[in-house]
Amino acid sequence: MTTASHPSPRPRPRGKQKAASGAPARATRGRFHAFDPALLAFLGELEENNDREWFNANKHRYETAVLQPALAFIEAMAPRIDAISSHFLALAQRTGGSLMRIHRDVRFSHDKRPYKTNVGIQFRHTFGKDVHAPGFYVHLEPGVVFVGAGMWRPDPEPLAQIRDAIVAQPERWAEVCSDRAF
Repeated sequence: MTTASHPSPRPRPRGKQKAASGAPARATRGRFHAFDPALLAFLGELEENNDREWFNANKHRYETAVLQPALAFIEAMAPRIDAISSHFLALAQRTGGSLMRIHRDVRFSHDKRPYKTNVGIQFRHTFGKDVHAPGFYVHLEPGVVFVGAGMWRPDPEPLAQIRDAIVAQPERWAEVCSDRAF
């Protein structure tokens, strides 16, 4: 796929990102070393107590065990993502960045639990507006940790383009998939 037919990517945010409080994001988090087991412990307890009362009583734990480490991870990944491609974003922001929100959209769901019991982080393409954009994804929850790449539930037109590209060059697709580096 060539980029000549696409408009210029959105400008990449540079410098320190602002946290929701208005303070520089770096000031609210330390350097990332590893996720602490407290993150998975909190998510496991949230699974058992998925209601607003429990969450509000434990919000400080969410902030220190989940939110701050996840934002520090995103910040630490920014130069690594940029090294892969300057067209992917690592935005360490409480809202509107790479970290997916903890609140579930329960409007049309039979499951009315208000909180997600996982951490989802997406480093999406600069053209992307939502989780359906091409990107890299990190998923953390008790018993399930994985990294993914690609598109999640793409719209029909991009899905058809992907399938057409594979059908047009099946040898290339097989080569890429069997490449040891992949």
